[in-house]
Amino acid sequence: MKPIIRRIVSGWLLFCVAAGARAQLPPVEDFFENSAFGGATLSPTGRQLAIRVGLKGQRDVLAVVELESRTAKVVAAYSDADIGNFQWVNESRLVYDLRDAIQAPGDQELGPGLYAVDKDGSRRLQLADRNWRRLSPQPWNTFLLSQAGSQDSDWIYVQRPLYDSSDDYVGTRLRRLNTVTGQAELVSEQDISASSFMLDFQGEPRLAYFRGDVDTRLLYLDPATGKWRQLLSYAHYSDARSAINPLGFGPGGNLFVSAYAGADTTTMRSLDLQTGAVSKEAIVESPGYDFDGSLIGSSKLLGVRLTTDAVTNVWFDPAMQAIQKAVDQVLPHTNNLISVPKKSEVPWVLVESYSDIQPSQFFLFDAKTGVLDRVGETYPKIRSAGMGQQEAVRYKARDGLEIPGLLTLPAGGGRKNLPMVVLVHGGPWVRGASWGWNPQAQFLASRGYAVLEVEFRGSTGFGLKHFEAGMKQWGLAMQDDIADGTRWAIAQGIADPRRICIAGASYGGYAALMGLVNDPELYRCAFEWLGVTDIELMYTGTWFSKSDASEAYLRYGMPLMIGDRDKDAKQLKATSPIRQAARIRQPLLLAYGSDDKRVPLYHGKKFYSAVTDTNQQVEWVVYDGEKHGWSLAKNRIDFWKRVERFLGKHIGQPSPK
Repeated sequence: MKPIIRRIVSGWLLFCVAAGARAQLPPVEDFFENSAFGGATLSPTGRQLAIRVGLKGQRDVLAVVELESRTAKVVAAYSDADIGNFQWVNESRLVYDLRDAIQAPGDQELGPGLYAVDKDGSRRLQLADRNWRRLSPQPWNTFLLSQAGSQDSDWIYVQRPLYDSSDDYVGTRLRRLNTVTGQAELVSEQDISASSFMLDFQGEPRLAYFRGDVDTRLLYLDPATGKWRQLLSYAHYSDARSAINPLGFGPGGNLFVSAYAGADTTTMRSLDLQTGAVSKEAIVESPGYDFDGSLIGSSKLLGVRLTTDAVTNVWFDPAMQAIQKAVDQVLPHTNNLISVPKKSEVPWVLVESYSDIQPSQFFLFDAKTGVLDRVGETYPKIRSAGMGQQEAVRYKARDGLEIPGLLTLPAGGGRKNLPMVVLVHGGPWVRGASWGWNPQAQFLASRGYAVLEVEFRGSTGFGLKHFEAGMKQWGLAMQDDIADGTRWAIAQGIADPRRICIAGASYGGYAALMGLVNDPELYRCAFEWLGVTDIELMYTGTWFSKSDASEAYLRYGMPLMIGDRDKDAKQLKATSPIRQAARIRQPLLLAYGSDDKRVPLYHGKKFYSAVTDTNQQVEWVVYDGEKHGWSLAKNRIDFWKRVERFLGKHIGQPSPK
């Protein structure tokens, strides 16, 4: 395999790792630095490749590679900003926005803006402002859609979120934008506001998704009338079984969705655009899993990408099946996800290749010659030989419910009597990690810890029964599932029962604290970041501690999913860590962001004050300017160095026999 990019202006696209002996353990920085490679996308014909790259000490740039000549050129670069999202407008022009990878979100005063540029770097135009000043054709609240448009003209579709006088979000409008002149047009005579929009197979607006206080509505822009009409509606909090998730449109205008259709798990089906009814027969199903995927198409619908234990491509097209087989033969030890251009004129496809021990690498594959060219890698300093293998596991909770999970073990083959970190995902109404390389789990495994991640009840992706079993179970059955997984690992001989720490962020941080409360004999310590500490505070807040949860969620969602403030008051008190702080005597590491709106800093400060009245083994850190997550590499590195020292002190040494 030969690298596709050997050099570019000022060495911007050099990918190299210093030679010489490496430390025995890979440095923390190898796992948590900003990636030098920010992704790639093929042009509409597949003859060019747009990539985002950067080197340490330099801002990320946007470059275009001409694949036939193997020449590359930087087409957009800034001294005070990094390239953010980017898309092809057509074969000759790109659109992109900006981000700031070295300044915390709370300290930033500028938005992403919006820009267009030709593939040779010419005709650069700022389309939207980065602040409230109207210096560009479009205002600051003009953003890229995640979907690319038709890619055959100078026009794209952009979204424009709107806010009321109290700065509360009230909906999003869609605009058609010319990337050469900067002028925008209405999409239809009915200038509707919705939560999000979907383009059809030809790249034209066709679906609006509106999430109200209690109901979700799908609206269809009928090409026959040019007007929006309602397709269906359902109550998203109280009637999850009726939920229908649009996946995309086929070339004939047919709409594909995921729906329960009377079963426990969702499957991919078609939806009748006249009646709003889903097809009786499933098109794609993944037994034991909800259908979680997206459509893959060029001039026709080729297949789908979906997630079971791992992410995979399922091809309808025989030619793509053959290409997948050929790629898998060249890369036999990795999971290989193939992306295709919109209107392919050449044999190249883009391949993202990864495994549990290998971070994502990107290749170009020539379907005619079978030649594979490396494009870039997301974590170039990581060596697979030092990574721990990961396996999907299942165990029974105490009430018989089957709980899925992932177990990552340190490299070297040992799997007995290990110190273990139980890493709890946030949400909680989401799915945690799927099989594949994960910097947090692999960092912990590189330090000798087994890592158990569990999909406790309430997690999505494993059917309606699994999801609904988590209703009003914060600190109760959801917490028991985590404890039962921990005991399963002990019973298997994997975990040393005297050296187990529980950890997580957001809801995972809440679960880490409640683990110490509910099962003090099970967990030696806990570290949490951005964790909820007071359920009552989630409902009420104060002028300085109010979360960004919508009023509709506070009023209609939380009473059903977490608990009613009046009817379930006793339960909510018993399952709030702040109310149980005096019972927590184990070592703790707490970390919060000063500008977090999802779980405001007051959650952490209030709990820290309470727990340190009776516990002197508490470490505390606040990262200035950070919101709900560590956006800056320096903060990620600092936090995980603290975790390394914390774990080494409390569970890193073998337990006495």
